[in-house]
Amino acid sequence: IVVIEDDSTLREALRYNLVSEGYSVVTAEDGIDGLELARDGHPDLVLLDLMLPGMNGLDVCRSLRQSGSVVPILMLTARDTELDRVVGLELGADDYITKPFSMRELLARAASILRRIEMDRSISSQQDEVEIMEFDGLTIDVGKRQVTVNGEQVELRYREFDLLVYLASHPGRPYTRDALLSDVWGYDYLGDSRTVDVHIRWLRMKIEREPSNPKRLVTSRGVGYKFEP
Repeated sequence: IVVIEDDSTLREALRYNLVSEGYSVVTAEDGIDGLELARDGHPDLVLLDLMLPGMNGLDVCRSLRQSGSVVPILMLTARDTELDRVVGLELGADDYITKPFSMRELLARAASILRRIEMDRSISSQQDEVEIMEFDGLTIDVGKRQVTVNGEQVELRYREFDLLVYLASHPGRPYTRDALLSDVWGYDYLGDSRTVDVHIRWLRMKIEREPSNPKRLVTSRGVGYKFEP
């Protein structure tokens, strides 16, 4: 786990508690060094503070995603406005936690993200036959975690892929945002349901011919979202 946090007291507390849980941890106190660690160290998770010297957390997150990195990012922020949360998610953060937070909550969030990644890897490695879903130009290869649209491969983040597979596995069935948070994110999400809206928007931009007029990922009025085959 890479911890990027400029507050030395919090950084050391995070390192100590994560190591106590059995994780290998490296830390950085500014955005520039943290970005280098996150790019070159191939971590399983990045804990990223929003307010950092040198390069702020939003720019670090943006740079990682632009470089093609799919490492999960848990953003640590002292800001508590909807705009800040949504901006972080739009730039590619997988989750966020608002300061002050309990160490127990943070450890639970981190463990949940890492557990889901390990489960995905285990499922992929144990599959005897590759499960492929095809929907008129859209192909989802569950085993390889690959998606193609009209023969062209599109890059999806971990959570984007999981969300698409979940909805596509239940075509025509509408799900509330809270249900999707519980079933796809895999824990009792303590943030707001805009997380789902952001990920749906990302997916529409990648798999829909007209993202503003979606035919696959459809809004179910008064409920949430559903996948139309």
